[in-house]
Amino acid sequence: MLSALRKISLTRWIIISMVVGVTIGWLDNTVWIETDVAAKLAPISNIFLRMIKSIVVPLIFGSLVVGIAGHGDDLKRVGRLALRSLIYFEIVTTIALFIGLGAVNLIKPGVGVVLNAPAAAGEQLAQTKTTLAGVLEHTVPASFFDAAAKNEVLQVVFFSLIFAIALAQVKGKPKEMMLGFCESLSEVMFKFTGIVMMFAPFGIGAAIAITIGHSGLGVLRNLGSLVLTLYGALAVFVLLVLVPIALIFKVPIKLFWKWVREPYLIAFSTASSEAALPLAMENLEKMGVPKRIVAFVLPTGYSFNLDGSTLYLAVASVFVAQAAGVEMTLGTQVIMMLTLMLTSKGVAAVPRASLVILSGALTTFGLPLEGVAVILGVDAVMDMARTSINLLGNCLASVVMARWEGDFHPPVEEVA
Repeated sequence: MLSALRKISLTRWIIISMVVGVTIGWLDNTVWIETDVAAKLAPISNIFLRMIKSIVVPLIFGSLVVGIAGHGDDLKRVGRLALRSLIYFEIVTTIALFIGLGAVNLIKPGVGVVLNAPAAAGEQLAQTKTTLAGVLEHTVPASFFDAAAKNEVLQVVFFSLIFAIALAQVKGKPKEMMLGFCESLSEVMFKFTGIVMMFAPFGIGAAIAITIGHSGLGVLRNLGSLVLTLYGALAVFVLLVLVPIALIFKVPIKLFWKWVREPYLIAFSTASSEAALPLAMENLEKMGVPKRIVAFVLPTGYSFNLDGSTLYLAVASVFVAQAAGVEMTLGTQVIMMLTLMLTSKGVAAVPRASLVILSGALTTFGLPLEGVAVILGVDAVMDMARTSINLLGNCLASVVMARWEGDFHPPVEEVA
């Protein structure tokens, strides 16, 4: 019996835990009304997420330093990767915005929805302002240790990049010692990830139970059209954008999915990009993407390549206008999309980042913040979808950059 359980893969355990979590959450919301069982599972979910977050900073630092300084990469090569990544991110996220815009105008999920919820939640979120200057300033850490303590991924990437370039210019024993330390750190953190992943089914099951227990399946009936519009638009984005990109850059789709499916399920079930990041980095390296590319592209993408979140913002913003009965011309909608595209960069570390950006956009264009309170009812369900697509898009971006750099080397036995 025990040997049979050991043969079950992590992917299957995650799926089993999701089914169990949904069942517990549904029972808690409908049958066990007085017990609030799902809420009592919060420590299990939080422990898993905290363990994952403890991996992120040392893993990024060690991997990026070894990937750049350990292979003699010069500033020109690093700059080329950064430029190509940012161009790719901008093109793909812009397409995501306009797919979301097309879906919400075609299906019109906001028509007939009554905005009778209090605007307090939206007003509070709208107080967090984001500007391009603020994003650029926020990218540079005043202290590496402060950035590490706060899990500011973009700041850690910036520091690690400069540190690696500086280390590449050092000669002799100091360089060997520091490279040896970073390489050891990276290897240990990958083993650390493997240990933490053994706890993943418990943390994921608890996270799903809490989500369903809090919102219930019944909440989907009221705003089901909005949820289905988002899920449908994300499916269209994957089929019409990500799959063609994979084909153009000759990414082996079956191999790609083999290594990405477990991080994808973790991102979907926990609605946390950070929860999936360490395993995604490890698996992409096993797939054949160089350490230097994985360590740069994947974390940077969490700030600049949020495909799912940008598509969600397009759907949600026009949904509020439709629910409020506000007629928005195509020109106004395009201006709103450009505003969202600029303000959504670099805010991944902000709690409820997508809702913060949405609230700010609604205020800017004179739309009622009551819409945010209405969306909050199903935001957890939508967050799962947009977060998992963010992860999928960033994993693909890492492989695409490796192909573009001519440095993608999948295992021979898996290609054959």
